[in-house]
Formats: sequence, C-alpha cells, structure tokens
Amino acid sequence: MATCLLLPIPSKPQSPNSPKHRHTKITTCSSPSSSSLTAQSQSAKRHLLSLISDQDRGLKTQRDPPKRASIVEAIDALAVLGLDTVTTGGSLSATWRMLWTTEKEQLFIVENARLFGTAAGDVLQVIDVENKTLNNVITFPPHGVFFVRSVIEIASPQRVNFRFTSAVLRGKNWEFPLPPFGQGWFETVYLDDEIRVVKDIRGDYLVVDRAPYAWKE
Repeated sequence: MATCLLLPIPSKPQSPNSPKHRHTKITTCSSPSSSSLTAQSQSAKRHLLSLISDQDRGLKTQRDPPKRASIVEAIDALAVLGLDTVTTGGSLSATWRMLWTTEKEQLFIVENARLFGTAAGDVLQVIDVENKTLNNVITFPPHGVFFVRSVIEIASPQRVNFRFTSAVLRGKNWEFPLPPFGQGWFETVYLDDEIRVVKDIRGDYLVVDRAPYAWKE
C-alpha cells in the first residue's frame, strides 16, 4: 500500500505585479519496501497461527463466536498484505494439511469419527496445478481414508474453480465409490513456504500448512 503526500512548492514571481509567491502542489508517493511487507506478513501470520493453535482444527471455534471473529479478522489482515500476489502458480501444488477451518462438513466428520469406531487423522488438500487436479482427503489411521477427486481450473491470480468428479471411502481391504456432488471456487488469499490461507464460495475459511509428506491414492 502506497503512502502519498501533497507538498507545496513555491514558484518564482512571473512579473513585478505578480504575487510574491505562488505555490504548486505536487504529490509524492512511496511504497513499503519488500522487506517491510515481509516483516508485516510474518507478524500477521504468527498472530493468526497463535489464535488457531488451541482451537482443535476449528471444533472449539464453532462454539466461540468472539474467537471466530478474531480469527477472521486476522485472516482479513493477511489477505490485505497478499492482495497483489499470485497464489495460483506452481507453489500451490502440494499436500496441504488442515490446521483450522469453518467448514461444517469436515468438522462434523472430524468430531464424530469416533462413533464409527475410529478417529480422524490428517485432513488434507492435495493440489496439482500442472495436472489440474485436487483431492480433498480425510484420513482414518491406520488404513481408512475418505477422499473426493476434483478437476480444477485457474480463474484468476488468486481464484481456482473446481468440480468434483468422484468420491471414495476406502478401508484396508475394501473400497466403496460414491457419486460426485458439486462444484465451486476458492481463493488463496495468502501463500508462503509454510502456510496457505483460503476463502471459498460459501464464505468458509481454511488455514493449512505444507504436510511433511506427499499423499498418494
């Protein structure tokens, strides 16, 4: 974000009958240096990560509207800092692990997996920009997994359109296919070497980090 000032510059009189001084106003603008923006981004990122660190991936946030508002405010602050960045390039390709979300369906599965005699492990987004694919994955260690396959299309510097193509619930020695069920878009409003922050078509938010492994079907 640029900072601009109006500065009065005195000019010489044009004739003996002219006023002694005239002032011409010029505008000078300066933009924050890249190091300044990086420092701001890192500070804002640390603040966001601190806010979500004890929220059990978003389960606690569902019951705490003031906390949710604080987290969304921190996300919006990061989004402003990342406003002019491109987040749909090759660096978007990764196995992303969910740290926090407002997505009710994912949180429902995470919270209630125990009713089916299991527990939810990592919740992932696996994106491959080059091959135009996205897998949304919920793991149930040691052998279970539910994942939804999608195709993606880059729509803008920060927006990705997606369309679900199939879904699979898989155990150790069995697999149950499910039909595809929807489409939409998401915007990566902040992206660096460690985390990604997302808003989507439904107004939900997602914070993920780069998983220390690559998930494969």
